Amino acid sequence: MKQLEVQIMQQSYLLGCPEGREARLLEAVERVDTAMLRIRDAGKVRARERIAVLAALNMAFELADRESADLAAARALPPTEPIPSSLSANAQDGDDRLRALVQRLDEALGNDGRLI
Repeated sequence: MKQLEVQIMQQSYLLGCPEGREARLLEAVERVDTAMLRIRDAGKVRARERIAVLAALNMAFELADRESADLAAARALPPTEPIPSSLSANAQDGDDRLRALVQRLDEALGNDGRLI
């Protein structure tokens, strides 16, 4: 695993990143930094932790909106053939990998009392 030093709101963080995923991580860092700077620059919130929580909530809300729109679009499509069991197993693997990633993030943030 490679380590990258990044800046979020002018503070350095050393993050672990799987090989070949550096560009994806840097895109995520840019999104988080932009969201946090936008909240800070609005002038109503100054505490870094509160800014981080508000940015996370805003991003989660946007993601939920997209997922809801995708679900509505999928419901509007005509019925299709059932998903073959081999593809269904791959989807389950993806869900398991996502749960493992979220757990790793929770553990990492839990051990770092600063959040961001």
